[in-house]
Amino acid sequence: MNAKDTKAVRPFGWRDNVGYLCGNIASDLTFTFCSGFLMKFYTDVMDVPAAIIGIMMMAAQIVDAITDIGMGQICDKSPETKNGKFRPWIRKVAGPVALSSFLMYAVWFKGMPMGFKVVWMFVTYLLYCSIFYTAIIVPYGSMATAITQDPTERASIANMRHIGGTLAMTSINVILPLVVYYKDAAGNQQLSGINTCIAAGVLSIGAFILYMVCYHLTIERVKIPSSYEDGMKGFLKALKDTLQNRATIGIALLVIIYEFGNQGLHGMSAYLYPNYLENVAAQSASGVLETVVTLLMTLTVVPLVRKFGKREASALGIGFSTVMLFLVYFTHTRSAVVWLVFYCLVTAGMGIWGPVQWALVGDIVDDTEVRTGTRADGGIYGVFSFARKMGQALSSGVRGIALSAIGFTTATAFDTDVTNGIFSIATLLPAFAYILMILVLMTIYPLSKKRVDRNAKILEERHAKEAADKQ
Repeated sequence: MNAKDTKAVRPFGWRDNVGYLCGNIASDLTFTFCSGFLMKFYTDVMDVPAAIIGIMMMAAQIVDAITDIGMGQICDKSPETKNGKFRPWIRKVAGPVALSSFLMYAVWFKGMPMGFKVVWMFVTYLLYCSIFYTAIIVPYGSMATAITQDPTERASIANMRHIGGTLAMTSINVILPLVVYYKDAAGNQQLSGINTCIAAGVLSIGAFILYMVCYHLTIERVKIPSSYEDGMKGFLKALKDTLQNRATIGIALLVIIYEFGNQGLHGMSAYLYPNYLENVAAQSASGVLETVVTLLMTLTVVPLVRKFGKREASALGIGFSTVMLFLVYFTHTRSAVVWLVFYCLVTAGMGIWGPVQWALVGDIVDDTEVRTGTRADGGIYGVFSFARKMGQALSSGVRGIALSAIGFTTATAFDTDVTNGIFSIATLLPAFAYILMILVLMTIYPLSKKRVDRNAKILEERHAKEAADKQ
């Protein structure tokens, strides 16, 4: 890997940070809306049983996880162009991913037969998640290592990505509950199908614009040659390299478990606030508070990582959040204020892991280069994205089945036993997931602070020698 001639391109700066931030806002506008409201839309508006939705989403996301691996391979094989290796994908796929996101909320099919609605949900969800979202998010994530090879600048990009995701989540959690809900004659908070569809259209247009901002503001400065052979031989080699890489296995397990728990905590918001707490305004407030806490935590991440290391600091934060989840579960509060206090504490603990998880991918890429002499940026990010989708698939399936198990239907949505079940899913599911994350971090994932620092030094010396030999 060689840096491009720095005289030919501008140096890394604010435009790259802003552009990369916009790319993640674009991705998370549609993805967060989908995670938080799609199941609610199909249970409450389209009247599809939760178990069917959960199973359909799980099946589609398993396919999605597999396509992530394939897209990683495609990225690694993609030729270097004047616009880079990864950026062209953003321009090509921005339109299709935005359109497919909107089509998932086809409220005009509300009166169609159940079979048609299930097929429409499955096909549009498959197009959005498994094809177009994959075709844009894998190149976007892989692009971080091509924008710069400086570790500090990469950390800056990772932090901007996390901030972008937080801003997108805030927009969804603060504004959307005030737009898509209405009170029925009994005073219950109900989801408006028409307003949800309109919101999906606005978010899709916004995502497309922000993808274009990302494309035009970022520059790939690092040449990354194709890392894998074509055909089945290349795929099997990539699979073998992955299975022999303990760090890659570790990050995959971590992300699967995290997404499983995170979708339980945030995915249940569409049921927790209107049904259990009976306070949609609190859902909006949670978005504001989460943003404030997350942004404050970004100020502490670098000092904590510098002192303890990424792995060690993450374990401390996750452990704190786990304790808070068990405490709020045992209070069994129906007070929105008490819930929001604990929610902020959980967010603070996970605020360390949030930005660190993206930086771990770069550490694994560097570790792979140290051990093998080759890089696989797209392949490793493909595994990372694969793991995210597997976690989301498991969560969607379990969440849908769990809602059916506690007896959730449009008729029982506000019954005491059902709402208590919603609270249990929203707290215990992430709590047990976070315990597993700590175990994986400390027993399987091998990249401690000492090893990461050693790898950085080795690569710095190796690249300096390669540059000197070419002169």
